Amino acid sequence: MGAAGDDQASRAFLATLRVGDVCRGTATEVTSSRAVTVTLDGFPARPLGTVGPLDLSWRGGARAEVRAGQRITAEVIAVDHGPGLARLSMAATENPALWAFLAARRSGEMLSGTVAAIERFGVFVALDDGPRHPVLPGAGFVTVPDLSWRRVEDASDVVRLGERVTCAFLHFDTSNGEARLSLRATRPDPFLAVADGTAVGARLRGRVTKLAPIGAFVLVAEGVEGLVPLAELAAGPVDAPEDVVLVGDEIPVVVTGIDRERRALTLSLRRATPRP
Repeated sequence: MGAAGDDQASRAFLATLRVGDVCRGTATEVTSSRAVTVTLDGFPARPLGTVGPLDLSWRGGARAEVRAGQRITAEVIAVDHGPGLARLSMAATENPALWAFLAARRSGEMLSGTVAAIERFGVFVALDDGPRHPVLPGAGFVTVPDLSWRRVEDASDVVRLGERVTCAFLHFDTSNGEARLSLRATRPDPFLAVADGTAVGARLRGRVTKLAPIGAFVLVAEGVEGLVPLAELAAGPVDAPEDVVLVGDEIPVVVTGIDRERRALTLSLRRATPRP
């Protein structure tokens, strides 16, 4: 079979696969990143399956090692017709009840549970409903940005271990077998209140919260920060924001831009400061 015929045959085979199907095959190669290519039963010509390093077996409490030539069973979690590959998960076939529960959740659905672990990268939530996670502290996970509308440096500033929380379901993270959740989505977005009550040209006061090469971030309302670009800090050239302001300074600003889609507020200190 020529290359064109092989390509056509592989695409025809992939077209028969659906997310949720359970496939069997033989591990063909294990890459340096621990990803595994798989020759699927029914299409011996070349490997059409791939198991990512986060989708390997969880037996034994950790992702298991797979060797070339090993027979594996895995669930189809995505079919990418571009490169002609089926993305597979071995962990999914080991935990069908958990996968079925999480796959049935819908965006915006409210899920309740208990904070089971607090890490620097987010918070694990043990959900009230559904099977327990076989490896992680909880089958729900909230990233730090989704904990609050305000800037969060430490997750423990927002929630405590053992605290009861209700969060909005965002999506099913098949790589970790967890529900990605948002705590902030259950609370009003303060940016919208500021955007509704503020017009370009309005004068506000705020506190400088962070300095960056691009300018200074200013808190103008609880949970709402705006950026004063470097060029808007002073009438003359500014090399660094700390040449004009410091974190903690209370300063007047003029609103120069409101971007609802990006939740971005652009400010100017230069225009709020009377010229001598």
